[in-house]
Amino acid sequence: MHLLNLGILAHIDAGKTSLTERLLHSAGVIDEIGSVDAGSTRTDTLALERQRGITIKSAVVSFPLDDVTVNLIDTPGHPDFIAEVERVLGVLDGAVLVVSAVEGVQAQTRVLMRTLRRLRIPTLLFVNKIDRGGARYAEVLRSVSERLAVPVVPMGTATGLGTGAADFAPGLGAAALDVLTGHDDDLLAAYVRGDVPDALLRASLAARTREALVHPAYGGSAITGAGVDALIGGIKDLLPAAAGDPGGPLCGTVFKVERGPAGERIAYARLFSGTLRVRDRVPCGPGRTEGRITAISVFDQGTDARQYAVTAGRIARLWGPADVRIGDSLGVPRRPNGHVFAPPTLETVVVPGPGTDRGALHLALSQLAEQDPLIALRHDEVRRETSVSLYGEVQKEVVQATLASDYGLDVSFRETTPLCVERPAGTGSAVEFNRKGANPFLATVGLRVDPAPAGAGVAFRLEVELGSMPYAFFKAVEDTVRETLGQGLHGWQIPDCTVTMTHSGYSPRQSHAHQGFDKSMYSTGHDFRGLTPLVLIEALRGAGTRVHEPMHRFRIEAPADTLGALLPMLAALRAVPRTTVTQGAACVMEGTVPAAQVHALEQRLPGLTRGEGELDSAFDHYAPVPSGTEVPERARTDHNPLNRKEYLLNVTRRTGT
Repeated sequence: MHLLNLGILAHIDAGKTSLTERLLHSAGVIDEIGSVDAGSTRTDTLALERQRGITIKSAVVSFPLDDVTVNLIDTPGHPDFIAEVERVLGVLDGAVLVVSAVEGVQAQTRVLMRTLRRLRIPTLLFVNKIDRGGARYAEVLRSVSERLAVPVVPMGTATGLGTGAADFAPGLGAAALDVLTGHDDDLLAAYVRGDVPDALLRASLAARTREALVHPAYGGSAITGAGVDALIGGIKDLLPAAAGDPGGPLCGTVFKVERGPAGERIAYARLFSGTLRVRDRVPCGPGRTEGRITAISVFDQGTDARQYAVTAGRIARLWGPADVRIGDSLGVPRRPNGHVFAPPTLETVVVPGPGTDRGALHLALSQLAEQDPLIALRHDEVRRETSVSLYGEVQKEVVQATLASDYGLDVSFRETTPLCVERPAGTGSAVEFNRKGANPFLATVGLRVDPAPAGAGVAFRLEVELGSMPYAFFKAVEDTVRETLGQGLHGWQIPDCTVTMTHSGYSPRQSHAHQGFDKSMYSTGHDFRGLTPLVLIEALRGAGTRVHEPMHRFRIEAPADTLGALLPMLAALRAVPRTTVTQGAACVMEGTVPAAQVHALEQRLPGLTRGEGELDSAFDHYAPVPSGTEVPERARTDHNPLNRKEYLLNVTRRTGT
């Protein structure tokens, strides 16, 4: 029996969870189709998901399609939970991207389609809700093809649009041949000869789909079941089966971590190679330490059942390793894709309510961050505050509700602020020598900071001989450099720069007969960890840094006669329109806006456009805070190397001389 790990993705409210229910019903896994509105769906298991009618956490359910076993992963549609989608993409063999026949291509549709194409994940399209008033089919496919530059192969035609009798009639038309000949030379040659056998056309369709070169498109309704049988046929015939050698070296990826009833960690993992058994010890966690597998369950027939082993291609739940984290490799590490979506661009401080225990809150937030690593926590011990990074206001509301329902903790939040970064404006260097000047550390450290392109990350290089001192001291400097760059001159992270070590030196151990060691006379790692932040901050002062704020690209569709009211509002929000195109009575405007102003833009748009304006926005880049604008500062949570006296008091209890 073949295996297929299938993701269902969509913009929020396009009907992806309803489609999951319909697929499970068609496969005979459930007797009655659940309702999102009624909170009775199989994959929305969290109480909060049922209350809000949205998917927050990815969920796995298995069902058979003839000789294919499908592990279906339902993912969130709201952009605030895009990190949950990101983790799933790395374990998929194929995907179904659901598009609403009424709303058409939306902001999340574009983000998901671009990412699926970049990762070359074979993808089918399903235009849902053809029974709804205002439904379109051919127009939506044309929009996908033109606006997303995606080769779409229509797999039939939709009839009775906008009525309860709406249906989907399967059949490849001339449009399929037009698309496929652009990607298949053999098919093109047959077309030129005037002889294209149906078998050749369908073989080309299957091959090009599995190569993620074209995307077959179906229409239907998850509520009525129209078109779902045709989609099931496409899932069976066009998407590739899971590959992997059960006898090969163990290789897997953890894409989800949850807590069991007793507080134990349960890891969801996809195995790409090898076989994992109960009582096996596997390397995982931050230090690649070995953890012993104590139990395994494998998804099958709509549920998960305990098994002694799991083989390549499957998805399983694993118990045992205490330090396992999302993104961990099991066994042989896989090459990571890196982040496929933008990082969070907002931050807020969690404020405990009256009587809320701060220790319990810290533990609860740590567990939430464990399940979602992009909800990064930042603790300020001086102010006794914890900040969380977020994608948006809905995610903040979900965190608040989760803390209340799952942990019994009452919290509120301060105003959400943009999560900025700092970038070096030039080159700067600094050095402090062992036993010279005001240096209280037995270490010599010289560092030079140079700018680096956005996205390059932090590079640490040496201009000194590696053998000039013990390797552990070099490692202490590098690790401390990376840690210190988490807070630049204005308190923001410096994500991209090159740091070069230009000077090094240490005091070696001295041994004399019948005398013990005097630890105050030779260098330790503490000396290098203590001195490095002071030197690095001085180098950054020499280079200077500039704060960059997150910017979103936006697209507004609105009545053309409201343009005069929109432009002053956009200017007040520091939004910059780049293009404006009038299409009859409507206009389409695209440009950039600071992330901090997106929420205000969402609130003001309906009133200025008679409720007809539509806004799409997504993170695009970081831009320097404009001159004349107050530079945003972020409170420090370290020992504050910006103030030498304060820093030395904190680190050594001495101020130096």
